[in-house]
Amino acid sequence: MSQWEGRPVVRSPKQLRPHPALEEIGWTGVIDEFNDAARLNEQSVADPLLVTTNGTILAGIGHWQSAISNGTHALNCIEYPLSEDESLRFIIRQYQPRRGWNAFIRICLALTLEPNLHQRAVDNMRKGGKCKGSTNLSKPARIEVRREIANAAGTGTGNVDKVKAILRSAHPNIITALQNGSLKIHRAWKWCRLPKSQQKEEFASYEEEQTRHKILREFGDGRSRASFGLRQVLEALQSVGICHPGQIIVRGGTRRETIVILGQDLIEKIKAMEDATRHA
Repeated sequence: MSQWEGRPVVRSPKQLRPHPALEEIGWTGVIDEFNDAARLNEQSVADPLLVTTNGTILAGIGHWQSAISNGTHALNCIEYPLSEDESLRFIIRQYQPRRGWNAFIRICLALTLEPNLHQRAVDNMRKGGKCKGSTNLSKPARIEVRREIANAAGTGTGNVDKVKAILRSAHPNIITALQNGSLKIHRAWKWCRLPKSQQKEEFASYEEEQTRHKILREFGDGRSRASFGLRQVLEALQSVGICHPGQIIVRGGTRRETIVILGQDLIEKIKAMEDATRHA
């Protein structure tokens, strides 16, 4: 932004809009920023929104959404004379460190620059006499376009090709997982070479495994190595269920695998029952 001199302006929220690329990919990750803006108390003074002369919001979407919800009629803004492409590059750089703006999202946004980059490369080739009326790019030109997309997204060129392949053929569940950051680009790219029905199965198995690890991390402290037989567990459950109704909670799930996690109180109960049996 140092090359441009912004000027303070006052804009109506109705005069402003998110960048078209955000709407094009249908991504609502900016809701996090909206929630942050909503938590500001009445005494807080919000920073001015950064906008372009045509009303594209560069920074401050959350404050803009909050202003619309609250019926605010005017917003303090700093206005910059940036084109759509320049503003998108700025937005990606601005939000890159933010939660939710992962590499997949950034590449999807940067890929909306591709038509203009492609056309610019074609024009340059025609000027150099390397292309007469053709719209096809040479291999070096294609590599350069891909490199510019990668630079805009702040990622490697390999991931650009992988994301393009994913967008062409991945199952919708995989796209959603990439958007929310629960799946990595490389794994999704490997799956997208499979039929979509098989992709769905692979993703379901992966998600199930990740959930299992998450449960074990949340409930296991890493110190207990106790192992109990099924009969011991059932007897302890029955005993606790009779003596303390409501203490045992059983929930069903969609997983194919059954995992039983014992609380420390039940473990102590089983050990006490084992001691009683040994001393009987």
